[in-house]
Amino acid sequence: MAKLAFLGLGVMGAPMAGHLQKAGHDVTVYNRTTSKAEDWAGTYGGSFAKTPREAVKGAEFVMACVGNDDDLRSVCAGEDGAFKGMDSGAVFVDHTTVSAAVTRELYALANDHQISFIDAPISGGQAGAENAALSIMCGGDEGAYDRALPVMEIYSKICRRIGESGAGQMTKMCNQIAIAGLVQGLSEALHFADKAGLDGRAVVEVISQGAAGSWQMSNRYETMLDDHFDHGFATDWMRKDLGICLKTADETGASLPVTALVDQFYKDVQKMGGGRWDTSSLYKRLKVTG
Repeated sequence: MAKLAFLGLGVMGAPMAGHLQKAGHDVTVYNRTTSKAEDWAGTYGGSFAKTPREAVKGAEFVMACVGNDDDLRSVCAGEDGAFKGMDSGAVFVDHTTVSAAVTRELYALANDHQISFIDAPISGGQAGAENAALSIMCGGDEGAYDRALPVMEIYSKICRRIGESGAGQMTKMCNQIAIAGLVQGLSEALHFADKAGLDGRAVVEVISQGAAGSWQMSNRYETMLDDHFDHGFATDWMRKDLGICLKTADETGASLPVTALVDQFYKDVQKMGGGRWDTSSLYKRLKVTG
């Protein structure tokens, strides 16, 4: 078993770190709010530290799942950041959804510190983290990925290296682009069914078994119809991710007209006070505005 560190104990990070501790690894955690790290240690039996630099001492692998580009820079390269405390040859695995640009920046900085950096954003939501059933898409050096894979497999159902540094984040952008269109399409279908006087549950029971079926339909239609949106991945985070997608599309020359439109619909949800609502709240927007 390895000595590990986990930085960031949000709704995703806390259960992921818990799976590592339960698997027999020696895990030290860090969270910006220290009380959360203390609570995690009390629940799972691991250790906690007050700074990233302290948490990573002696760790063979360091996992992170924080908020955005600036948060990641802080835990990696800040005065008390992980890079200043990691041993030569250790591997940093970033599960945050951030820009490919900051990923490549930190990959280069990690090399200067003689450590490896893998970008490994995740998909599967809170339920995926709690049930150790995440999808992980990775970029970085193949040797470092191969070393870290057995650790990541503890909380994933699939983990794949897509390419060099940044490839994991670019793949996560594809994931968010696909989800945005799917959720809007599902929302419109349920909205149409309602306006047509149909039983939404009966409609989904039939169409989910055909070409219209999707994870979003199977896992979200009931809560959407029940006007329940306080679970899963928040609209605020989706807008952050779609902003990264749209900025990168401008840089690469990709055309994302549907993604740009859905991003504005999520902006409407935020104006409705739904920044913390689940992304399926696009349906609530249609109910209010339609």
